[in-house]
Amino acid sequence: MDTPAAISIRDLAKVYAAQGGAPAKHALKGVSFDVPEGQIFGLLGPNGAGKSTLINILAGLVMKTSGTASIWGFDIDEHPRNAKRSIGIVPQEIVFDPFFTPFEVLENTAGLYGVPKAARRSLQILSEVHLSDKANAYARTLSGGMKRRLLIAKALVHQPPVIVLDEPTAGVDVELRRQLWDLVGELNAGGVTVVLTTHYLEEAEQLCDRIAIINHGELIANKPTRELIGMAREKVVVLTLDRDVAELPANPGFLKCENVGERVIEVTYDKDRTNAGEVLAQLQGQGFGIVDVTTREADLEDVFVSLTSAVGRAA
Repeated sequence: MDTPAAISIRDLAKVYAAQGGAPAKHALKGVSFDVPEGQIFGLLGPNGAGKSTLINILAGLVMKTSGTASIWGFDIDEHPRNAKRSIGIVPQEIVFDPFFTPFEVLENTAGLYGVPKAARRSLQILSEVHLSDKANAYARTLSGGMKRRLLIAKALVHQPPVIVLDEPTAGVDVELRRQLWDLVGELNAGGVTVVLTTHYLEEAEQLCDRIAIINHGELIANKPTRELIGMAREKVVVLTLDRDVAELPANPGFLKCENVGERVIEVTYDKDRTNAGEVLAQLQGQGFGIVDVTTREADLEDVFVSLTSAVGRAA
């Protein structure tokens, strides 16, 4: 990658010591990757994969066992203060004092970061996250989506060039999720590098320029989103036929063929070995008339399941 790295991680490892008879846990096993400056970068993985450990190391909440990590060019060990000022962390949990107003929440957070009063941008930030009209309402009266946006606002008070959003849309409805997607896009368009963790693979597919996948503490993929989706070899074609199917068609390139409805069959095939035209030709060769055809391309979920299940089997 020619783009400068907003975050650079090399051979990062974290081992939690054995406790109470339980063996030591290797949460991260020599992970290395860069987050390109100016991108929306997806960090994906199953529960317990090591994502939260990695984020907490960057935030200064967990001490790494070995390896290096730098944020905006500042090593987290050699220049911890500058590294922390270069990143904003938006946690999954909603954490702030419900008896403060959003304006007071931002002012207090800015004070903790040592931002002088003259340099604070609390009202401007509230406007950026579309909370201007709630500036003086108690935080506890905000809706779930507003509280999520307030968490993002808290992470922006010290104007970090990098922001990490840890499951920002967990537990919110579809409309609020879309609003948060729009906000992430606005932040990125304003020059902020965004690292996004999410369990909604559709979210990662739509938002992220590049995606890294961690499983069992190891990096198993790190590619541009389109390239990652292109790794999937499976494709599905659903065909409505003109008569009942007595015998399902077979072909070495078919991974699966099954009845899914009256006179409807679904063929999953390896696109490296055959194509939709050959599927149609085979059925027509058997005397079937084709009434309707739909296809489904592989998506990020297909790739994610394939990669993580392969690592699970290997482990």
